[in-house]
Amino acid sequence: MRRLVLSDDSEFGRKYRIAFVFVGVAFLVLIGRLAQLQIVYGAEYRELSRTNFLQKINLEAPRGLILDRHGAVLVKNRVAYNVFITPRFFNAKAFETLQNLIQIPQMDLDYIQSKIMLAEGRKRGFSLLAIRDVPKEWALILESNRDHLPGLDISTQEKRQYPNGPMAAHALGFVGEVNAEDILRQPLADYHDRDWIGKFGLESKMEKSLRGRRGSLWRVRDAKGRIKTGADAMRWLPRPFHVPAQPGYNVVSTIDADIQRAVELVMAPFVSGSAVLMEVDTGKVLAYVSKPAFDPNEVSGRLSSMRAAEIYNNPLYPMLDKVIQGTYFPGSTYKVVSVIAAIEENLVEFEEYHLCKGWYEYGRSSSFRCTHAHGLMNLESAIVSSCNVYFYMLSERVGMDRMARYARLLGFGTPPGLDLNHEKSGFIPTKQWYAQKYQEGFRIGHTLNSGIGQGDVKASILQVAQAYGAIANRGSVMEPQLVERITDYRGATVQEFMPVVKRRLEFKPETWDLLIRALDGVVNNPEGTAYKARDSHLRVAGKTGTAQVRAMRREPGQDPEESRWRNQDHAWFVGFSPVEKPQVVVVVLVEHGGFASKMSVAPAMAILDEYFKITGAQNQVTP
Repeated sequence: MRRLVLSDDSEFGRKYRIAFVFVGVAFLVLIGRLAQLQIVYGAEYRELSRTNFLQKINLEAPRGLILDRHGAVLVKNRVAYNVFITPRFFNAKAFETLQNLIQIPQMDLDYIQSKIMLAEGRKRGFSLLAIRDVPKEWALILESNRDHLPGLDISTQEKRQYPNGPMAAHALGFVGEVNAEDILRQPLADYHDRDWIGKFGLESKMEKSLRGRRGSLWRVRDAKGRIKTGADAMRWLPRPFHVPAQPGYNVVSTIDADIQRAVELVMAPFVSGSAVLMEVDTGKVLAYVSKPAFDPNEVSGRLSSMRAAEIYNNPLYPMLDKVIQGTYFPGSTYKVVSVIAAIEENLVEFEEYHLCKGWYEYGRSSSFRCTHAHGLMNLESAIVSSCNVYFYMLSERVGMDRMARYARLLGFGTPPGLDLNHEKSGFIPTKQWYAQKYQEGFRIGHTLNSGIGQGDVKASILQVAQAYGAIANRGSVMEPQLVERITDYRGATVQEFMPVVKRRLEFKPETWDLLIRALDGVVNNPEGTAYKARDSHLRVAGKTGTAQVRAMRREPGQDPEESRWRNQDHAWFVGFSPVEKPQVVVVVLVEHGGFASKMSVAPAMAILDEYFKITGAQNQVTP
């Protein structure tokens, strides 16, 4: 028998070797790919296979409550029905069914289409928040049609609620949906799309404490999106498969709900203005009113563009916190600054008299007017009667920069320290500032205007309260306080905030004696500017202030009555009580209220009266 011998040089042999090499390389590639899939990427692909039927649900943490100082609830949560969608199971047909069942806002429809149905990667297996806070009736309709809505779930969660509506709105604040700016500002805070975040007031200031920590829950679904239970499903779940959410801490504020409510009622007749009531020795704010206010329940939701324009374009600025964001000419309430500077620098004698003829002449052609001719005035009587002429003389003697230095010691020109709502510093001018601002440079007239709280002096309501609180307690400038303590959901104290003295003013005893005696006279001396509007049952010391506003031209089509109102002066009153041992300081500003003694004194007295009634504290009656 003849054997077939393949020659290495034959064509068949050559082709055989090529085929052998090709097959060998192909097997090596397959083996390498198998090793890559099993060893290198094995864990990743196992995870991908599990997410085909494993679903992670984020459990939102209940937001902490905000309470008044006695434990009354100022901000709480209510049950809300939220719609969640898992993109992997929710198809175009389900989306069409959803639109036919309930009337969904266009904003939510757009969100579902752009953010949920087009989700990629692992997000397709997650249950994503689609529609927030649907009516209970809608939730029942969706539940009854679950078979036609694969991947859709209804979850009960908590939504922020402000049971007192606009009461203390600027202090309490409101929440809103997290945006890109919020996430960029706090990249490590683990905020997700459509999370709530504090946007204003205590809701924003105390966000880290109120927020809590989200939890998670893993579930098994089949190919049709149905939830699977039992031992077979449990073996696929990661451990732990349920991490409960941790509720946020509760914030106990310094606000007294009963006093706040009373102050709101006192301020109700006024179109625009603000009021604050603060403890003299601690700086704790008991009442905080800014008018007009807004309803946090409304602005925490989704405003229509029309309603948002109505609120944010309102010429009375309801979204402006007029206690700390608004700054105004303080008027005669600022006169205490030049008094303190003059006494401390030995620039005036207590019994030094000056004649007020109704105007103060400076130079040959400059004349600064007073309300009327007061006659002979000394330091105390000038404060009691609020004689501008006397203070023109006094401020000229003290000087612009010295006056500015003492103003800053009292707290003017710097943020009060509440650390809320981007509080403003106000403004205290100096000679250098005028030299840089005006071509003609600094003039003495600038000092005279500053001495009576006009010109370019600006202050907030809380700054005035802080300054007069320091006068009332004879030298301690207190840091205003709006939070007393933080507690857990059981009520156990987590952190307590003690009163803080920003600085101690070591002025002469006669400085405090003269000031308190004169401020007592403003209210209780028949010559005082607040005497006619005082409450005879209370012993109050204080100061009125009528602050001129910048003259505004009437706009075309503007109501003449509105134009007249806008050009009226702002009316101030700041006072503390009882005089001998002051407990609280009150500041009332009535915007465009006109003459202070007629408009701001009575509401301030009413506020103090309510305070003593509610707290049961004693007040010495004026003899």
